[in-house]
Amino acid sequence: MTINIILIIFSLMTLVILVITYFSYNRKKNFVILLNRQKQLIFMSLPIVLYIILFTYVPLWGWTMAFQQYKPSRSFSEQQWVGLHWFKFLFEDEMFLRTIRNTVVMSLINTSLGFVTAIGLALLLNEVRKILFKRFIQTISYLPHFLSFVIVTGLVQAMLTPDSGALNNAFIALGFIKEPVHWFAEPNYFWGIIGITYIWKEVGWNTIIYLAAMAGVDPNLYEAADIDGCNRYQKMWHITLPCIKPTIIILLIMSIGRIMDAGFEMQYLMRNPLVSHVSDTIDVYVYVFGLRTANFGLATAAGMFKNVINIILIFLANDLARRAGEERLV
Repeated sequence: MTINIILIIFSLMTLVILVITYFSYNRKKNFVILLNRQKQLIFMSLPIVLYIILFTYVPLWGWTMAFQQYKPSRSFSEQQWVGLHWFKFLFEDEMFLRTIRNTVVMSLINTSLGFVTAIGLALLLNEVRKILFKRFIQTISYLPHFLSFVIVTGLVQAMLTPDSGALNNAFIALGFIKEPVHWFAEPNYFWGIIGITYIWKEVGWNTIIYLAAMAGVDPNLYEAADIDGCNRYQKMWHITLPCIKPTIIILLIMSIGRIMDAGFEMQYLMRNPLVSHVSDTIDVYVYVFGLRTANFGLATAAGMFKNVINIILIFLANDLARRAGEERLV
């Protein structure tokens, strides 16, 4: 969803540039001549505009199901319209309200831990002088990103198995616990397991853009800091972090636009009746209580609510960044 929002913003910016350019010329100028002068911009934007129309605007037609008692066997004109019934049902459903809580909490955990670990790892890798060792660490940290969530959850479940799990065996050997812990039977552990698994899988991949930003820092700043007697930690705090601050702000705004997207695969694959009240997210709710029961109107309403909130949040975050004088998407 966030990628679609960025593409929409880009297309709107292109349209605004064309309109401003048009009105900046004498109105007597032929618009065809103007388009010919801007043909490079138009050709560059055309694939993105087509992508947005095909995969973003055309599917919005399906949102009409949120206001219908949708039956696949009926044509559009034969559908029964129910107005805001499904939205009222959602906000009266305790299970859905619980999924909102779970989604927001898990998303905040993943976002906060993801930012701290990715920036920290990028700072450490940026200080490594041995190129081969640096590349080795980068490769090792990137690899989990390319594993499917099915494989990742299988590995996690195998490690946390009460009888033969590696984590329980290690903790017992070290004397931290006396008997195996049933990790997936305790709701208090679930959010932590999801957060740690997400960090392990994505931390290496998330460092790429930070390392790219650090590569653009002026080396003269570090030389001046050396002359002033700064150590590595002082250079990281007073030079590297301030120089990549715009990148951090932009990525933070984009992450805020995904607050309602805590995930589906890990939560669904790791859920069980003992932890379902803390594991179910909005996406799991849409699948389990909407699509599996063929209640397409309810599923569409829940998905529509999630996407609208994400859009509102990303624009609010962008406006707050603008008011604070920081970098912003638009």
